[in-house]
Amino acid sequence: MIGLLQRVRRASVTVGGEVVAAIGQGLLVLVGVERGDDERGADRLLERLLAFRVFPDDIGKMNRSVIDIDGGVLLVPQFTLPADTRKGTRPSFTPAASPEEGSRLFQYLVEEARARYGNIRTGQFGSEMEVELVNFGPVTFWLRTPPGNK
Repeated sequence: MIGLLQRVRRASVTVGGEVVAAIGQGLLVLVGVERGDDERGADRLLERLLAFRVFPDDIGKMNRSVIDIDGGVLLVPQFTLPADTRKGTRPSFTPAASPEEGSRLFQYLVEEARARYGNIRTGQFGSEMEVELVNFGPVTFWLRTPPGNK
């Protein structure tokens, strides 16, 4: 499972002209589900996302997590994230989980995130979304728990 996290001042998701989710300072996380991913991988990714120290402390070092700053987390499903782009000019989506499995594991991740930390918002799986953000830094990290959590 892949989480592309961005430290943001604010972020929102719009579907069909309506804002369906928004956060202030926190993390926008684009979530990609790969073939072979499971709940263990989702749990590990979530553990890392919530504890990842990307927010500045009093002297400006990245020593605080989203929990430490009481920030928001906006989880956005992104089918294209696991794409294979090694060859040619058209991505292959073979590495991505099926829509059914992707939806199931994304929902699992969301439920676990809400159980562990209350300030969670989400995009809509399978919808065409407009994602707006103000990246603070910019700070962006690619986190991955390999399929099978190896």
